[in-house]
Formats: sequence, structure tokens, C-alpha cells
Amino acid sequence: MLTDRPVERWLREDVGHRDVTNDVPGETTGRLVAREVGVVAGVDAAVAVFEYLGVAAEPVVTAGDRVEAGDAILRVEGPAREVLRGERVAVNVAGHASGVATATRRAVDAAREVSDDVAVAATRKTTPGLRGIEKRAVAAGGGDTHRLDLSGMVMVKDNHVAELGLEGAIERFRERKSFATKLEVEVETPADAPRAAAAGADIVLFDNLPPAAVRRGVDALPDGVLAETSGGIRLDDVPDYAATGVDVISMGWLTHSAPALDLSFRTG
Repeated sequence: MLTDRPVERWLREDVGHRDVTNDVPGETTGRLVAREVGVVAGVDAAVAVFEYLGVAAEPVVTAGDRVEAGDAILRVEGPAREVLRGERVAVNVAGHASGVATATRRAVDAAREVSDDVAVAATRKTTPGLRGIEKRAVAAGGGDTHRLDLSGMVMVKDNHVAELGLEGAIERFRERKSFATKLEVEVETPADAPRAAAAGADIVLFDNLPPAAVRRGVDALPDGVLAETSGGIRLDDVPDYAATGVDVISMGWLTHSAPALDLSFRTG
């Protein structure tokens, strides 16, 4: 649930201390409209922006819906000044979230052409302050949100291995984690995958490896250990990684590089 705090911060940043541009009298109506095909997300955030300003806002679609160019996403009614003050913030946040959802849906569709089982997941490469919106957008696009923060799972990364060694790092964190918390281990060679599994990894992450190397690593894992791949994977790469037998394809690109969906706001 989006609180007033981020909305207030967004509006304060955009309105500033003296808004002459939007000092328009009277009442008006408006609608947020898609200008291209995509998957909608961030509708709740856009509604929250207008409602904070005292503008009535009603969604026309829900997160995860596909829209065509010209489709309305939400409609508003209220004081013209407040409608105009909220429009750019609402367009920005919904456009960004919808871009993430659209990119996720395309990645999931690309994976499904090869495998019905592999999941497409986001990473923690999110925009500070917008993680909740971006993660919900991934879910709206049919992806997995992965861990939402550091408490969601213990992940042994390359820096941990450099400091403690592979087995040493796994042992240290296994002793400290809750029984209910999964332990994932990042490896940079296929040969390290069975080592990580033998030391107690629940999930092995093949980091920045080409598909052929990932396949070798997956084949070396014992039953019951999940396989994930990540690192520089973009939309065109998804089918090749889906064919390796991994359980999860994680893509930072979904949140840090997906282009915004083109939206516009029209009054009257």
C-alpha cells in the first residue's frame, strides 16, 4: 500500500515553492491515456497522487491489463489547479511502472516460447524510493519479484567468497540464518556449482556466464537445488538462457533499463 509520504515528496519536488503555471480556476476532468501498446502498472500510485491533491480519480483498468494506443487508464475530476499539478507526477510514475511491466511481460513471453517452467525474476537493482512500485510492476507483468530486501534471503556473493572462501562463506551464513530463510550462492564457473551445493546452498546463481556454461553448471547440480542465472541478461538473451534448464532467469534490466510506456494526460 502506497502511503502519503512518497506522494508528498514527489509533489513537493515537482511543484516547488511558487507554481504559477497551474494556477487555473474552476473545475475540470481529465484522463490518463496510453499512447502505445503495453501492460499497465502503477495505476494505484497515479490514483494516490490525485487523491492526495483532493482530486477524484477512478481507474479504468487494473495492473497487469494490456492496453492499446488510445485506451484510457484512469479518469479524474476536480479543481483544475490540482488536476494540472498532479498530471505530470502521475504520468511519470505510471509510465515508468508500466514500462517495467511491459518489459517483464515480453521477457516472460520469450521464456515461455522455450520453457513452461522457468521463472523470470527482478533483482535489487531498483530505483531508490521506488522499489515497491517497481517490484509490483514486475508482478503485474507476470514476473517474480525475487527478494524484496536483504532480509528476504541470504545471498553469498563474490565479495563474500573473496573474503571467506566459498565453503567458509556458506558455513558462516548457514550458522546465522533462520531455518526458514533460503541460502543462495553466486558462482562464476560451472565447476563451483556442485561445490556450493555440497556445502549447503539451496539455490545456485550462475553469474555473468554464457548460456553454454550455465547449462554445464545446471547439469552438475544435484536434485533439489534450484538453479538461477543473472548478469547482463537482456530481452534478446532470454530464450538462450531459458534453454539451459535453469529454474530462474533474473534480470536487473527489467527495473533499471526498461523504457517507460508512453502515456499522456488530457483534460476536458
